[in-house]
Amino acid sequence: MFLVDSVQAATDLDGITAVITNLLQKAGAEIVALKKWDERKLTYNIKGKSRGTYVLTYFKVTGDKIQQIEHDALLTEQIIRFLILTADHLTQADIDKPTPLMIAATLPPQPEVPQEPERPRREPGVPSIFDEPFEESESSRRSY
Repeated sequence: MFLVDSVQAATDLDGITAVITNLLQKAGAEIVALKKWDERKLTYNIKGKSRGTYVLTYFKVTGDKIQQIEHDALLTEQIIRFLILTADHLTQADIDKPTPLMIAATLPPQPEVPQEPERPRREPGVPSIFDEPFEESESSRRSY
């Protein structure tokens, strides 16, 4: 999985996928699937970015090429972060499952949530119980 800048992904997703494809092909990897997973707000800023787009990529490569892929990904400006895991347990059906972005695109549009009406404000000059200072009385004090 590769994390890329959302602005770049929105303007040039084909360019981003080409960078990732070239990076993997340079290492001799066979790309099984490459798809935009989702755009999310990041928990904290990474390289000055507050939002990121995740590109989910399944590929086959020998173990000795992983270090080359990691090195090239670190040097690529378009890639903010990446995570490489083994996925030997996944079937082709698992790989082909729709991403959250694909699922959201098939859902009908949600109705707008009505906003609460603005609460009336207190008119100036009208006294309020909160305007009076709190005076502590004998009966309100407790001793333990």
